[in-house]
Formats: sequence, C-alpha cells, structure tokens
Amino acid sequence: MNTKRRETIKELLKNKGEVTLRELEAVFPDCSGMTLRRDLKYMEEEGMVKRTRGGAVAMNRLSSAVEDIYSFRAMENVDEKETIAKKALAFLETGRSIYLDSGTTLMLFAKYMPDEYYSILTSGPNIAMEVIKKLKPNVTLIGGQMNRNTISVSGMDSSDFIKRINVDIAFMASSGFSMENGFTSGAYPECELKREIVKRARKRIMLMDSSKINKSMPFTFAVLRDIDVLISDGKLPYEIIQEARAIGIEVL
Repeated sequence: MNTKRRETIKELLKNKGEVTLRELEAVFPDCSGMTLRRDLKYMEEEGMVKRTRGGAVAMNRLSSAVEDIYSFRAMENVDEKETIAKKALAFLETGRSIYLDSGTTLMLFAKYMPDEYYSILTSGPNIAMEVIKKLKPNVTLIGGQMNRNTISVSGMDSSDFIKRINVDIAFMASSGFSMENGFTSGAYPECELKREIVKRARKRIMLMDSSKINKSMPFTFAVLRDIDVLISDGKLPYEIIQEARAIGIEVL
C-alpha cells in the first residue's frame, strides 16, 4: 500500500510541481497526517522532493526556478526591447573591442548582431553562447560568480580582469534609473563590475526601456553624465531627454 500511495503522490507532484498536506489528506482520507508526512520525508531522503511548511515541492521544479525567473523577465516588454536592440545596432563598429552587458535586452541585441569581425567581451554566458553561433566574432566570457536571476557573472575576479583590458564600446543595461540615484543594480558585485566597465570604455551606450524609469535598486553604478548614448523605446519622460541632451548625451 505504501508503494502505491507514494506512486500516486509522485504523479501529483509530476503534474502540479508541489502538493500540500491538506491536499494529500483529501486524496488519502484513510491515512493519518503523520503517515503522509513520513511519505514526504522518505521522498525527500530519496532526493525527489524538498519538504516545505505544509507540503512539498518537486526537485525538478526547484531546479527550473532560475530559468523561470529569467524567462519571465525575457517575456516582459518584448516589443520595446526589440526596438531598443535594433536601434543600438547602428553603433557597432567592426574590428572593435565591444562589451555586452548581461540582460534580456542585450540578449536580443546579440541575436540581431550581424556576423562581422568584432572582439566581444561579455558577462553573460547566454549572450556569449548566442554570439558564438556566428562565424566571425571573437568572444571572451568574463569569469566570476554566477547570478541566478540575471544569468551573469561578476565578483572580484571579474572586476580585476576588466582593469586589464581595453573596451572601445560598451553596451550597458540597468535595472533601474532615476534622476536622483542614476543607473542602479540590485547586486553589489554586478554594480562593481559595471562601474569598472563605465570607467574603461571609450564609448558607453545605455540600453534601457521606459519601465526602468523612476525605479531605484540599491546600488548606483553610473549617473547620466557617465554615458554617451541613451537608447530607449521612445517613451522617456521629457525632463530626462532634456537633461541628457543638455549635457551632450545622444538620445534615441
């Protein structure tokens, strides 16, 4: 009976990804809560589930959570991101050292890049994999600690590496922007890496859709005067456009 009951629980987890103890009690009215908890404990020891307060989650659902977070972000404002990515292509120069920041907009940019001779440096493993599909660009992936949410690498090793290389053009992304706090990031190691890129690059191009406006994350890596070009989706507030152009920034 134990085997049959546990197989049924496995099937529930396969279909739903998680179950609660209350749901299991409804499915197995003749079993005590203690018996069902023992089933979940057994399944956790076998590596099939992770017990939670009041139930359990299938391990395969947990392992896909990172992909789900990134995939959700990739599906947000897709039209705006494509518009921005395609505008930014005009600033590519063959034979140059080019940095591609991490992020979903830069992923689209990498996808639309022409197959030409560029020396690409990136902190995004997924972006490196997209660029390497082309035949002509050289690709260097920065080493460091992986951020699960952004699929990017950063940290002390990454920043030290950046200090030893030259960057002609940097295509950057930001998690948020406000006039008060500038361009911001949610993770300190990523912020430090972005700061180094901003310092090292000859030309800095920010790709940012309007959903990031007046959104401030904890760490500032640049302010408006630190960039040369601001590319958005055509929905920037007038005061930001006015301020950017007043200090010599090209706004598209």
